[in-house]
Amino acid sequence: MSPIPPFSRRDFILASASGLLSIQSLLANTKGENWQIGCFTRPWADFDVLTSFDAIAKAGFRHLGLMTTAPDNRLVISVSTQEQEASRIGREAKSRGLIILSLYGGEFPLEQSLEAGVEGLRRLIGLCAACGSKSLLLGGTDKAEAFEAYYQAVTRCCDEAMRQGIQLTVKPHGGLNATGPQCRKIIEKVGHRNFRLWYDPGNIFYYSDGQLDPAEDAASVDGIVSGMSVKDYLHPKTVDVTPGSGRVNFRAVLTRLKKGGFKSGPLLIECLKRGDLAALHKEAVQARQFLETCLKSV
Repeated sequence: MSPIPPFSRRDFILASASGLLSIQSLLANTKGENWQIGCFTRPWADFDVLTSFDAIAKAGFRHLGLMTTAPDNRLVISVSTQEQEASRIGREAKSRGLIILSLYGGEFPLEQSLEAGVEGLRRLIGLCAACGSKSLLLGGTDKAEAFEAYYQAVTRCCDEAMRQGIQLTVKPHGGLNATGPQCRKIIEKVGHRNFRLWYDPGNIFYYSDGQLDPAEDAASVDGIVSGMSVKDYLHPKTVDVTPGSGRVNFRAVLTRLKKGGFKSGPLLIECLKRGDLAALHKEAVQARQFLETCLKSV
């Protein structure tokens, strides 16, 4: 494995100015663990976004990730969202005692041109800042012909994101970033401390058709993980599973990630067993309690 470049003096100045390096984060390794358990809006994609916020808070979470919402399973915030709307979303979350840790904003218009892609990614970064999200989650690209341009855009936006206090992350999401080793090559290709991996054990199983165990794959991502989608998996090709009831051995995955340096940070539940609001509440509480219990022995 290639080493991840350490913070340069320039990176440190940028991070300090943006607030990305807080006293809490600087002391994380000496003050103990600080896991931030939360939930994405995705399980409530059949309901409006405020209903999902209410449900997440009611289930006992204080941390939130933005993904999809009703109608039509659309993204809560995307490149076409107006800044005023993103700010409103942030206020609604805050009013419920929720802290937004991650935003998945979908694609940016790289198909038009590299410059259009950079501008779109910068817009997503600005929307992250407007709603108060701490990070922007990227899905990568499964198109070989777009690979170079995609990560050129990411590279060009890392400093801007850092200035705004937003970390850029990519997750295992199929195609050219389906496994830990593939994601590691991408992180090393960009080579910037503000671009990290958002691990997703359910996707490791999903995109390998159940053949690659994330508990083994996790050994390939030492030193590059800053957050995780807590997602389970059942064969064949099912991720709408409440964590703890599928094939992912979360205790083993988290133990291996911790050994590799991921000792604190966001753990956001991405999927639950489907159901109505009452059923989703039960599953969300069960998932939170499972994760809290799991972390006691990691």
